[in-house]
Amino acid sequence: MTQTTHTLPLPGADLVYDVTGPLPPAAGRPLLFMIGQPMSADGFRVLTKHFPDRTVVTYDPRGLGRSTRSDGRTDNTPQQQAADLHRLAEALGAGPVDVFASSGGAVTALEWVAKHPADIATLVAHEPPINAVLPDAEAAERARARFNDAYEAGGWGAGMAAFIAMTSWTGEFTDAYFAQPAPDPAAFGMPDTDDGTRDDPLLSKHSWAITDYRPDLPALTAAPTRIVVAVGEESAGTYTARTALGLAAELGQVATVFPSHHGGFLGGEFGYAGRPEEFAAKLREVLAGA
Repeated sequence: MTQTTHTLPLPGADLVYDVTGPLPPAAGRPLLFMIGQPMSADGFRVLTKHFPDRTVVTYDPRGLGRSTRSDGRTDNTPQQQAADLHRLAEALGAGPVDVFASSGGAVTALEWVAKHPADIATLVAHEPPINAVLPDAEAAERARARFNDAYEAGGWGAGMAAFIAMTSWTGEFTDAYFAQPAPDPAAFGMPDTDDGTRDDPLLSKHSWAITDYRPDLPALTAAPTRIVVAVGEESAGTYTARTALGLAAELGQVATVFPSHHGGFLGGEFGYAGRPEEFAAKLREVLAGA
């Protein structure tokens, strides 16, 4: 299918997005947005190929990837990103859209539904990292601060090793978790050198507004949008699986199990391959209302 790239000028940013398939969509079907954070459009290349019958929209959030910003800010908030997506949907003029949202993108999508419920027909929110829905929310915040401290002290490799240690931990963040020594970056194949930068959107504090987000439950339950909270079968017990289950419970539903893990829709392009063909089949089933 043909992919075209466009730029939407917005207050304080130029938003770059890709459209794969025809506009307007074939057979009157809704546009299918695939969004992440800090993941940009690149992360959805493989998954998009499994939806040749849908017109898929992917984008780079403001300040990430190809989307530049001129608003003088460095923070990545679900409120700003949801406002950007609302304007993008308006610019495309295709009516209510379907959304597959991954990780921080799922948090943004929840804010999008809360503020602009008429924009979205179905939202599949895959493993949104929201501390507030956890019974050990304060400990989760401590765990987040721990990988940020490692990043600030030692650079990207040290921070990413600590991030992996956090996100692979099973169960609540107990004293046993915090008693662990700092992980060796080399054990995770990470560099132990420091390039001096401290602006990584995942490891810095720039995206803390994502994990600090508190869902507007009354707005979400009142919205006409069908919200499906999704969790990876291989994620069981880990941080984002627990946040998915916690959110689903607060919305009065049971999380829908998808194949693979947190990045289950990825090919091998980022060294974290999932099972994209099976993942896409499940997503297609869920979007169809099955």
